[in-house]
Amino acid sequence: MTTTGALAPDADADAADPSAAARPALPAPYLRWLAGAQLGALGDAALAFALGWAAAAHGGAAAGLVLTVITVARTVLVLVGGAVADRLGARRVMLAGDAVMLAATLALAAAAGLLGTPLRLLLLAALVIGVVDAFYLPASGSMPRLLVDAGQLPRALALRQAGGQLAALLGAPLGGALVAAGGLPGAALVDAASFAVLLLVLLLLPVSDPRRAPAARADTDTDTDTDTGTDRPAGLVREAAAGVRLATGDRLLRAALLLAGAAAGAVLPVVSLLGPLLARSAGWGAGAAGLVAGAQGAGVLAVAVLLARRGAGAGRRPLGAGTGAAAGLCAAAAGIALLAAAPVPAAAVVGGLLTGAGSGLFAGRLGPLVLGAAPDSHLSRVQALLTLVQSAALVLSTGALGLLADTAGPRVPIALCALATGAAGLLALASPVLRRA
Repeated sequence: MTTTGALAPDADADAADPSAAARPALPAPYLRWLAGAQLGALGDAALAFALGWAAAAHGGAAAGLVLTVITVARTVLVLVGGAVADRLGARRVMLAGDAVMLAATLALAAAAGLLGTPLRLLLLAALVIGVVDAFYLPASGSMPRLLVDAGQLPRALALRQAGGQLAALLGAPLGGALVAAGGLPGAALVDAASFAVLLLVLLLLPVSDPRRAPAARADTDTDTDTDTGTDRPAGLVREAAAGVRLATGDRLLRAALLLAGAAAGAVLPVVSLLGPLLARSAGWGAGAAGLVAGAQGAGVLAVAVLLARRGAGAGRRPLGAGTGAAAGLCAAAAGIALLAAAPVPAAAVVGGLLTGAGSGLFAGRLGPLVLGAAPDSHLSRVQALLTLVQSAALVLSTGALGLLADTAGPRVPIALCALATGAAGLLALASPVLRRA
C-alpha cells in the first residue's frame, strides 16, 4: 500500500509548519477536471429539477417512483461499478459514462420535444441516470487521489465539496428557468452541453491514472481468471466483494464508513424532509422552509471554502481528521437540536446554518480520511462502498422518520436526529482509531 492522503506524513508536516502559509497551488490538471466536473454537476442538478417537475404532473406517486428508480439502480450496481473503475481505470469509465449521458440527454431532448413527457419516458431516463451513476460516482470519487499529491488532498476535496454545494444551490433555480424557457427538452440540451465539455476536459487530461497502473494490474491478475482473460460478471462480483472485505477488515476504514452511514441517516433527512414538514406544521410557510434549506447549504459552502483556502490543518494545533469529523457531527447535532426547539423561523434558520457548518466540517475531514486510507488498487471500490453505505442509511432513515413525523409531529424525529448525530460524534471522539487518524 502506498502512503495515503490524509494519513501521509507530508500532510501533517505541512499542516503543522507555520511557514506553510503560502501553500502551493493545486495541480492544473485537477483544477481543469474539477471545473468540468462542477459544470456537469450544475447541468445534472438542473435536469434533476426538470425531471422532477415533469414527473410531478403525473402525481406524487409518479414523482416518487422516478426518484426511486434512480436511487435503486445506483444502489444495486454501485459496488460492481467500483470494481469496473478499479479494473479499467477511472478515466476510462468516466469517458464512457459522459459519452452515454451525452447521447442519452440528446435523445431525451428529442423524445420530449416529439412526445411530451409521458411517464414511461421519464422512468427510462431515470433508469439510465441511475445505472450510469453507479459506475461514474466511484470513478469520479477516486480522481482527486489520482491527480493530487497526498499533502494537498484535504484542500482538493474541500474545493470539490464547495463546488458541488454551489452547483446544488444554483441547480434548482437554473432548472426552473430552463423549464420555463424550453421545458424538459431545454434542460436536457443544457445538460448535454455540460457532458460535451466534460468529455473534452477528460480527453485533454495529460495523464490517465497516475500511480495506479502497477497496483491495478496486480489486483486484476489476482481477482480475475488470468488463464482465460475473462471479464465475466462473476469476476466483477468477486472484485466488488474483495473491496468490501478490504474495507471491513481495515479498522480505520470500517470506523469511517460506519460514521459516514450514521451521519447520512441522521443529518441528511433533517433539512430535506423534516425541515419542510416543521415549517408546514408550524404555519411558517414555504419561504421559511426555503430559508432553512438555504442556510444549511450556506453553512456547508462556507466551511468548504474555508478548508479549501486554509487546508485541513489550519491553525497551530490542528485537529486530526477523525477528531475534526467528530467535532463537525457534534456541531451539526447542536444545530439540529436548535431546529427541533425553534419557536420562530429565525431560530430555525440559525439551526440550519449551524447544521450545515457542522456537516461541512464532517465531510471535509472524513472525505480525505476515507480516500487517503484506501490502497491504490481499491480506490473506486472503497468510494463505491461509501456511496452504498450512505445511500442505504438515508433510504432506511427517511422512511422511518417520515412515518414518525406523521404520528408524533416533526419536532420529535428532529430531536431524535439531534441525539443520534450527537451520539455518533461522541462515539467517534471516543474511538482510538479515529482519534489517531
